[in-house]
Amino acid sequence: MSLRILTENIDIPELTSFEVYRKLGGYRSVEKSLKTMSPSGVMEEVKKSTLRGRGGAGFPTGMKWSFLARGIGKPHYLICNADESEPGTFKDRYLMERNPHLLIDGMITSAFALEANTAYIYVRGELFRVLRILEKAIGEAYANGFLGKNILGSGYSLDIFCHPGAGAYICGEETALIESVEGKRGNPRIKPPFPAIAGLWDCPTVVNNVETLASVPWIINNGGEEYAKIGVWKSTGTKLMSACGHISKPGVYEVKMGLPVEEFIYSEEYCGGIRKGNKLKAVIAGGSSVPILPADLILKTAAGEPRLITYESLSEGGFETGTMLGSGGFIVMDNTTCIVKNLWNFTRFYRHESCGQCSPCREGTGWMEKVLYGIENGEGKMPDIDLLEDVAKNIEGHTICPLGDAAAWPVRSAIRHFRSEFEEHVKLKKCPF
Repeated sequence: MSLRILTENIDIPELTSFEVYRKLGGYRSVEKSLKTMSPSGVMEEVKKSTLRGRGGAGFPTGMKWSFLARGIGKPHYLICNADESEPGTFKDRYLMERNPHLLIDGMITSAFALEANTAYIYVRGELFRVLRILEKAIGEAYANGFLGKNILGSGYSLDIFCHPGAGAYICGEETALIESVEGKRGNPRIKPPFPAIAGLWDCPTVVNNVETLASVPWIINNGGEEYAKIGVWKSTGTKLMSACGHISKPGVYEVKMGLPVEEFIYSEEYCGGIRKGNKLKAVIAGGSSVPILPADLILKTAAGEPRLITYESLSEGGFETGTMLGSGGFIVMDNTTCIVKNLWNFTRFYRHESCGQCSPCREGTGWMEKVLYGIENGEGKMPDIDLLEDVAKNIEGHTICPLGDAAAWPVRSAIRHFRSEFEEHVKLKKCPF
């Protein structure tokens, strides 16, 4: 059985309760941090771990924390981004449903390191059941002295609040999330200033996602250097993967960084192979916003090396022959899949979720949706394929936030790797699938 850091006790009954979590060693990282360590000491352990943000960007967590402005006479805030909205990604919801105290444990330790006395969990609005689970767990943490004033007699105080969103994908972007917490429309802010300088209510703020913060207790309990020994290169620790699509065993899997993609897809321990004995056609490795790769390139790099589940290996070759680990939303497609229809569905999503601030994204996502609708439904012409790519190019890199890139990358990669399929739609004047 593979190493499990985040999901070690995930199947134990009543793990959502404080008593069970505590009996299994829960909140030891809080005790260790508050009683024997300084905020800078906790931060140093996280730096040593080289833990990278698990929300998509993969930025080093300890480094992000170190950017927090200090000594300016303003309070610090920690926000947990639980607005998991990326199509194909559901691992944070799984973690919060099954082990909410692990997240709270990590948030207390992280807030202590950041010298923050107030923290928020921004929960996607549709996850009503998760919200209730979190609120109950937070109440138990207060009742047992792990939240509130003078935690464990340490002199450190922390309050955590749940803040439900309204189901907007754009609020997964950290500055749009901050705007939403402040009671405004969730529009991304122009950066700089970055949240570490001027975030929530113009105060220094750190935003980390659920999986990132839930990894902190293990790091503090076992040491940053021990965590850094897991994985390969600069991809350390474990990663939760939301596996779905045309596989025999969809679900959430915790894998050690460096696991070969081929083993993840075909091993009985993980996805169990392609459904019904079909052939692998393509994979979207990190949620709908990352480039799609055909079977040959997702299993091996262009140089013929096995593709690994790491930030470095998946991105090897750039966007010509590589992709991104992203949020770990692993979508598998077999040979019955219509790439054009799948892409049209994604583009409809991004058109709907664009906040509308930036013209390239507001107008371009709509244009891409219309062109793809025409190609999929027998109304497309050959020049439409180049037009589609041209529109995507003019969106990419020209917007305030990454939603424009998220909409453009799947389009460009699908045309790059499956152009013949687009051409077949045009020639036949219908979808061949």
